[in-house]
Amino acid sequence: MERSNDSAEYGFILLGFSDCPKLEHTLLVFVLIFYLVTLVGNIVIILVSRLDPCLHTPMYFFLTNLSFLDLCFTTSSIPQLLFNLGGPDKTISYTGCAIQLFMVLGLGGTECVLLAVMAYDRFTAICKPLRYSIIMHPQLCWKLVSVAWGVGLLNSLVMSPVTMTLPRCGRCEVKHFLCEMPALIKIACVDTVAVESTVFILSVMIVLGPLALILVSYSYIALAVLSMRSATGRRKAFTTCGSHLTVVSLFYGNIVYMYMQPGQSSSQDQGKFLTLFCNLVTPMLNPVVYTLRNKDVKGDRDFSKWNFRIHLNPATCPVNISRDGVWEYIL
Repeated sequence: MERSNDSAEYGFILLGFSDCPKLEHTLLVFVLIFYLVTLVGNIVIILVSRLDPCLHTPMYFFLTNLSFLDLCFTTSSIPQLLFNLGGPDKTISYTGCAIQLFMVLGLGGTECVLLAVMAYDRFTAICKPLRYSIIMHPQLCWKLVSVAWGVGLLNSLVMSPVTMTLPRCGRCEVKHFLCEMPALIKIACVDTVAVESTVFILSVMIVLGPLALILVSYSYIALAVLSMRSATGRRKAFTTCGSHLTVVSLFYGNIVYMYMQPGQSSSQDQGKFLTLFCNLVTPMLNPVVYTLRNKDVKGDRDFSKWNFRIHLNPATCPVNISRDGVWEYIL
C-alpha cells in the first residue's frame, strides 16, 4: 500500500507544459527574455528612486517596495520554470515546493495590500493636497508597508502548512509549472471542501478587502478630478493615477479569476497561462507602465505643478485671497 507521505520523501513532478513539447521550447525563449527584462526594469526603478533625492517621496517609496516585491515574486517561480522547460527533469523537492508555495502566498498577499496602500497615497495627494505632507509622513509610510508585508507573512503561515500537509496517497504529479495552492489541493486524496472554504474566506479578506479600498479611493479621486476647473490639472491627475490603475487591473484581474472561483470550475490550462501572466508579464509591465511617466519623473514628478482652485473662507483663512474669494493654490 502506498504511503500518504510519499510526496514528502520524493517530492513532486511539475508537469507544467510537458503535454506540448514544441510549446516548451518557444516558452523557454520568451520566459527567459521576459524574466531578464523584469529583473532589469525593476532594479532600475529601485536604483533611480533611491539615488535621486527628488524621488524620496511616499509615492516612490511605495513604488520601490512594489518593484522589490515583484523581483522576489518572479524569482520565486521563474527560475524553476526555466529549469523545467530546458530539460526532461520536472521534479522539485518537497522542501523546495514548500518554500515556493510559502513565497508565492506571502508575496501575493503583500502585493494585494500594497496596491491598496498606493491607492490611499493617491487619494490623500489629490483629495487632501494641503495636508498631504503631514498625513503621509515617513513613519506612517513605513507602518503601512509593514502592515502589507505582515499580512502576506500571515497568509503564508496559515495556508502553507494546511496545503502541504494534505495526504496525497502517493500522488506527486502537479498539473502546473509551480507549487500553486489550488493545484496542490487538487491532488489530495481526501475531501478538501473545508480547505477550499478556508481558501475562499481568506481570498475574500486578502483580495477583495484591499480591492474594495482601492475602488473607494478612486471613487473619491474621480470626483475630485472631475471638479477641477483646470484641464491641465485633470490631465496630470489622470496621468499619475492611470499607471497605478493599470497595474491594479492587471494584477487583480488575474488573481480574482484564479482564486475566487469554485475549486473545480476553472480550466487547468487557463490557470497555468494566467499564473504565468501574473508571475512574469505583470511584474515586467510594472516598470514599463511607470516608466511611461518619464516626463513627469524629470519635470512634473511630484504635485508641485498641479493646479487646484480651493474655495476658502476669507474670514478664517490666514492666506491671501483674491478679490473673487478664490485662492489659487499651486501644489
